[in-house]
Formats: sequence, structure tokens, C-alpha cells
Amino acid sequence: MKTNLFNTAGSRRMPLNIGKLLLTIILLVAGMVMVIPFLWMITTSLSSAKDVFSYPIKWIPNPIVWDFHIKVWTGNDSFVTYYMNSLKIATISCVGAVFLASFCAYGFSKISFPGRNYLFIFYLSMMLVPPQILFVPKFIMFDWMGIYNTHWALILPNLFTIYGVFMIRQFFLSVPHEIIEAATIDGAGHIRIFFRLMLPLAKPVMATLAVIDFSWHWNDYEHALVFLLDKDLYTIPLGLQSFIDVNYIDYNSMMAASFAAILPMLIIFMVAQRFIIEGVSSTAVKG
Repeated sequence: MKTNLFNTAGSRRMPLNIGKLLLTIILLVAGMVMVIPFLWMITTSLSSAKDVFSYPIKWIPNPIVWDFHIKVWTGNDSFVTYYMNSLKIATISCVGAVFLASFCAYGFSKISFPGRNYLFIFYLSMMLVPPQILFVPKFIMFDWMGIYNTHWALILPNLFTIYGVFMIRQFFLSVPHEIIEAATIDGAGHIRIFFRLMLPLAKPVMATLAVIDFSWHWNDYEHALVFLLDKDLYTIPLGLQSFIDVNYIDYNSMMAASFAAILPMLIIFMVAQRFIIEGVSSTAVKG
């Protein structure tokens, strides 16, 4: 009788194991499909010109050619200037956006004032407005302010992120209000509570927002295309497009330039993935 029970339990667990195995295989195949173009890009950037369209594909170039990567960094369209411009814009925008979003989220979550929820809903509804609609008003305003064709035309609007406010507010709502009350009884004001209490608790979600926000600014093509004219001010997306226009038949150089454009995002994700997972997990559990 016991044997039958064990056999029955084993037969019930078997479909679950098979389902997990099939799901793992499907995810593995899907991951390989998404990674293959990236691997081909790296292989092409390190191959000779005659091996670009060779079939079957030589996944390990022989010999390895570094000339195209050197060309990206030392040629007429050097990526050094584009990198410095993108780092300047993305870093300032990211730091400012994360701080202002957390400051605003604290007000919407822990400070009671009349119409707070209605004001937040109205603020959140601004996400429904396509950013392309605002290009003309921004152009007129930036020209009037004298910052058109400068990096400030990209930095100032990027300091405000509606999604970031929503994201951090949801985390702050999960913090028990009794902690705020206890700090208030001890004589702490909202500024001290925000800097000494809420910000340390919000480090994981702020790190997650920082990675997302930095990637937005690093890959921003439309705003740079509209508000920047001088080539010395170009960011990575515009610089990559300019490089491709000049080297439209040099596929090795184009792949080397594409790899250079996405390399910082790969490094940032590998370094910050622990904080991203922690931020998502803590938000899911507390929220």
C-alpha cells in the first residue's frame, strides 16, 4: 500500500519536472536566438573584410583583426568626443533625475496635503503625452532661453522623470508610516527624515531607476537629433549614425562602432545587476 502511495506521488511530480525542463529548454533557445546577433556583431568587428559574408559563419575569427576597433577610436569620426558628450549628459541627467524623483516621491507618499492624490494622478497622466508633440514647444523655449544647440537642451528636461517618481513612490508607500511618526516625535523634520531615513532604505530601488534612466539618456536619439547641430556636441547615437553614413560599405567598422556604442551599457548592467534584482525583489515583497 505504501509503495502505491509513493508511486502515485512520484507520478504526480513527474509532469511538473518535465514542464520545468521544457520551459528551461525554451528559455535557453530563446536566449541563444537573442544572443546570436550580438555574437555575430563581435565576430564581424574582429574579422577581416573578406570574411564578413563567409558561410558557414566563422564564430572565432582567424586571425583576429583589431584594426577596425582602432579605427573607431582614432579615425576622423573618433568616438572619444561622442563618449565624453554622452557620459556628461547621461550622468548629470541620471543623478539629477534620481534625486528629484525621490524627493518628489517622498512628498507624494509621506506628506499629507489637500488634493495630493488628485495632483499625483494628474502628474502621472502626463505620461500619456507623446514626447514628439513637445518638440516644437521645446524648440521655441530653448531658443528663447539661449540653450538650443547646447547639452543643456538635453540635460534640463531629463532631470524630471514621471516614471521615476511613480516607481520610488510605490516603494515609499511600503515603508510603515509609524517609522515617520517615531522620527517626528524625536524632533526630526521632513528634510532630515528624507535624507537620514528614507534614502538609505530606498537604495535598491534608486539603483534600479538609475540604471534604467541612464540607459534612456545614453540611447536617446530623437532629442539629440532635434536639439543638437554642431558635430562636436554629438552623442553616441548621433555619432554612430554619422559613422555609418561615412562607412556605409565598411561592415567591419560599423560593427566595431556598434559594439563601442553598447559596451558601457553592458558594463553598467553587469556591475549593477545585483542592485536591480534586490530592488525588484524588495519592491515586490514590500509592495
